[in-house]
Amino acid sequence: MNIHKQTGFTLIELMVTVAIVGIIAAIAIPSYSEHVLTTKRTEGASSLLTTSLALERCYTLNGAYNNENCEAGPIATENGHYNITIVSTATTFTLTATPTFADADCGNLGLDQTDAKTVSSAGGSVEDCW
Repeated sequence: MNIHKQTGFTLIELMVTVAIVGIIAAIAIPSYSEHVLTTKRTEGASSLLTTSLALERCYTLNGAYNNENCEAGPIATENGHYNITIVSTATTFTLTATPTFADADCGNLGLDQTDAKTVSSAGGSVEDCW
């Protein structure tokens, strides 16, 4: 008598596996997306702080934030996630980091000579975005 032992997966085993993978993906993808967004915001905040330090150094050496001998820093962040705008007078400056990606929670990040941090979107707070 020939007995054939079947090998492989049943449809139920396959569907349980697909369900488990779906649950893991439903948890992991939003968490990863939030981590990527936070990393991009950190890059923007870091660039604003670096540019602020360059402007403070300029003010210390030349007595003005807008002195022509000073280089204020990058116009775009290292990975291109933000574009930096500098508006300065002799005694004040305002830095704005405009995202090159969709960021409905924070929008633009801002920093001035008093170290006041701002966000342009009403959806996010300074603490969450900075």
